[in-house]
Amino acid sequence: MRLNLSVLLYIAAGASAIAAAALILQPSGIGGTGARSAEHAALHSLLEDDMQKLVFHDAPKPVTGIAFEAQGGGTGTLADYRGKIALVNFWATWCAPCRKEMPMLAELQTELGGDDFEVITIATGRNPPQAMTDFFAEISVGNLPLHRDPKQQMAREMGVVGLPVTLILDRDGHEIARMLGDAHWSSEGAKAMLRKIIADTAPGAS
Repeated sequence: MRLNLSVLLYIAAGASAIAAAALILQPSGIGGTGARSAEHAALHSLLEDDMQKLVFHDAPKPVTGIAFEAQGGGTGTLADYRGKIALVNFWATWCAPCRKEMPMLAELQTELGGDDFEVITIATGRNPPQAMTDFFAEISVGNLPLHRDPKQQMAREMGVVGLPVTLILDRDGHEIARMLGDAHWSSEGAKAMLRKIIADTAPGAS
């Protein structure tokens, strides 16, 4: 009962924080000014339903250099993914929306993953490795990493409150967009948006 109560309190606090963070992160308009604003408007126009919660930033934001515990041992940082578009998802084993969303992220990795795109999943907080493995097995996800942020150091520095939270990083490793809460990442609109970002930022693209 004590664990359930703490989870409920965390969810309630997270819901309030998500609402507050949405107000802070939401720019006046979809992007910045000029070309960036037009680019973001074009990307946002591809999205439907709950994917419209995705917020494109006025300018790319730096990300934390704090390391996560990598699956299989060792550590990694978000800088490891520079050179490709990265979708970074913070989740937890007790998070019901994460259970719903994770197979959609796995579908994205299957369809778009490669040299130009990767989905990175990082469990933040108290998530025992076996519980994480069981979680993925129960939802039939086998192509996403079981990375951990056990002390929530990454999550705190990145302003992650409530779960799930998903970030889009550009090829320079900067955060260009953020989703608060779960969404249909495997929708055709989401895939079209990501394909456009990948194509528009490919080496040699005008």
